[in-house]
Amino acid sequence: MIAEAVGVTKAAIYHQFKSKDSLVVAVVEVVLARLEEALDEAEAQSSRVQAREVLLAKVIELAVERRRWVHALQGDPVMTRVIAAHEPFLDLINRVYALLLDQGGDPASQVRGAIAASAIGGAIVHPLVADLDDDTLRAELMSITRRLFDLPG
Repeated sequence: MIAEAVGVTKAAIYHQFKSKDSLVVAVVEVVLARLEEALDEAEAQSSRVQAREVLLAKVIELAVERRRWVHALQGDPVMTRVIAAHEPFLDLINRVYALLLDQGGDPASQVRGAIAASAIGGAIVHPLVADLDDDTLRAELMSITRRLFDLPG
């Protein structure tokens, strides 16, 4: 699936990576670097509202930009397992949710966080939006997530 998604042969993939796990970690680390930059920028904002706005915009930008990768990652249980066990990924995701969710971790905030993650991850690969250009998809996702997190819109 990975080779097909990126338009290369399986042999080309295995020439560069010894295992599927090492490939998944390499892909995750590219995304982690971008996500960490986004978090650093968001955490530098003067208010929590601005921080959430910046982080959501950057996360949505990254997700839309990497639509094909996300589709490949979501459809493969091995990838999901490797990512779920990758400590740097878990640490970064905890930072993301700490910024997006209220400190108390109340149920409403937890549900909003889960809905936002599902909406972004699910929408970018859904057949209903396959024909949308990136700018339109990005704008619609920002509109929806702003409402979820009570951000000005």
